[in-house]
Amino acid sequence: MTRTVRATVNALAYEAAVEDRTSLADTLRESWGLAGTRLGCEHGSCGACTVLVDGLPERGCLVLAVQVDGRDVVTVEGLADPDGGIGHLQQAFRDAHGLQCGFCTSGMLLTAQALLDEDPDPAPDRVRDWMHGNLCRCTGYDQIVEAVLLAARRVRECAGCAGCAERARLREGGA
Repeated sequence: MTRTVRATVNALAYEAAVEDRTSLADTLRESWGLAGTRLGCEHGSCGACTVLVDGLPERGCLVLAVQVDGRDVVTVEGLADPDGGIGHLQQAFRDAHGLQCGFCTSGMLLTAQALLDEDPDPAPDRVRDWMHGNLCRCTGYDQIVEAVLLAARRVRECAGCAGCAERARLREGGA
């Protein structure tokens, strides 16, 4: 059966006619052109397809597109600064060498964003706990933990710059 799905993705309205069995990841990539969401294992084990649904990390390969009808979704594209540059979290991953090949990066970034939204000053063990469901075969996890802690520190030091304020406004549903 085909249904129309309407969702707010990265603060923009999207609509697509999808089969009931179509995953959110496939809809994001194929119907809405948001290719930053990666498909790895397609069983929910690797975390590469992680997106935020109503602020919580979800595996895009396990969530059906029809399940996000009327909901808010954030993909890696939504983490960019309003001017299109990379955000604090992405820059911290770059600076701390928390990425290598990039395949797992979008899922790592979105999981880290959900953590930082909940806890802007996490302890290293809490970061490891949150990141444990995202697999990376290139970096080792120390650099990823360092990157998340660096991003947290930078956001706290930023204290409301225009880019941070705009991202917060968009996350809260502002137009």
